[in-house]
Amino acid sequence: MCQHQPACPSADSADREAAHLVAHFPQQGWSLLCNGVLVFEDTGELLPDGQIIAPHRPLGTEQIVTAA
Repeated sequence: MCQHQPACPSADSADREAAHLVAHFPQQGWSLLCNGVLVFEDTGELLPDGQIIAPHRPLGTEQIVTAA
């Protein structure tokens, strides 16, 4: 599917999100990568074979709340 040189990571590789952006629809909250992966604003993904990858936002230190 990818015509880039060097080729983008495949949809089943761990670094699949590094593929080139083909379409971007921020108003709908999703983007399509050249490897066929749909990436959603919440960091979830839909792979070309229909497999769903759950959102995987990292918990940054600015989001940690401690009780006083």
